[in-house]
Amino acid sequence: MTLDAAWAIRWMKACQEEVSSKREYLIDLDRKIGDGDHGENLDRGFSQVVFALDVAEPQSVQEVLKIVAKTLMSTVGGAAGPLFGTAFMRAAKTAPVDPLESQDVAAVIAAALEGIQARGKAERGEKTMVDAWGAAADAAKAAAEAGAVPAAVLEAAAAGAREGAAATEPMKATKGRASYLGDRSIGHLDPGATSSAIILQQAYLTAREV
Repeated sequence: MTLDAAWAIRWMKACQEEVSSKREYLIDLDRKIGDGDHGENLDRGFSQVVFALDVAEPQSVQEVLKIVAKTLMSTVGGAAGPLFGTAFMRAAKTAPVDPLESQDVAAVIAAALEGIQARGKAERGEKTMVDAWGAAADAAKAAAEAGAVPAAVLEAAAAGAREGAAATEPMKATKGRASYLGDRSIGHLDPGATSSAIILQQAYLTAREV
């Protein structure tokens, strides 16, 4: 199971397809505690990512992630563009020469989390995408240290992200637009955490196909 540039490109194309299929779901989540444009923004962003990758034909995971970062920053509106863009840029800087090994996968996810926190100034438990990425980073690190193969590290990260996203439902938002709702934010999933779980799930599913 080789995590190289071909895998990273397949991952991004899978993200585009999955985000597009869940566009209305993400819009609905965001409409309840945000401004309702998360699904539309991400759908547009990942469509542009696929186009940019087709044009550039990157030859390494690092090159793929850099293109993803720049494209999402320039095409996704609201807070999501800068946050995801910074996550992928930090991940690119951490990605070594291909292919990614288990410890590399854990390091890349940890770097993405650090980028999101540096950009958004958020901590875990504030009902943001940090809750998904934090749980993913913890699970990936534990799996890598236990000797899991790279695809299994991604599987653990994806499971962690799902759990982290689900955990946002009973939380009261204290960061971002949802925090304006106070107690009324309780009982709703955070859209950014949910889309983050979708992105990491596609990383695992495409790694399993390699």
